[in-house]
Amino acid sequence: MEKGRIVKSKAGKDKEQFYIVTDIKGDRVYVCDGKLRKFSNPKSKNPKHLAVTSAVVKMPENDRQLRILLKSFGSTTKED
Repeated sequence: MEKGRIVKSKAGKDKEQFYIVTDIKGDRVYVCDGKLRKFSNPKSKNPKHLAVTSAVVKMPENDRQLRILLKSFGSTTKED
């Protein structure tokens, strides 16, 4: 798993939610969706609770671009 990888949550309250990997520290992966979890406050996840997709993208510059990117993956983020 690397930064910029699109992943899908397999467990927890956010099950079926798409994220982008922003950082990896030790045994934790930090992910953002641009809506509930912004770049300024990434979510820490156990890697075994994430389904890895084949998509690796260039890191978006801001949360808005990230939301637009993840929408194409069928993101289940709540709308405004």
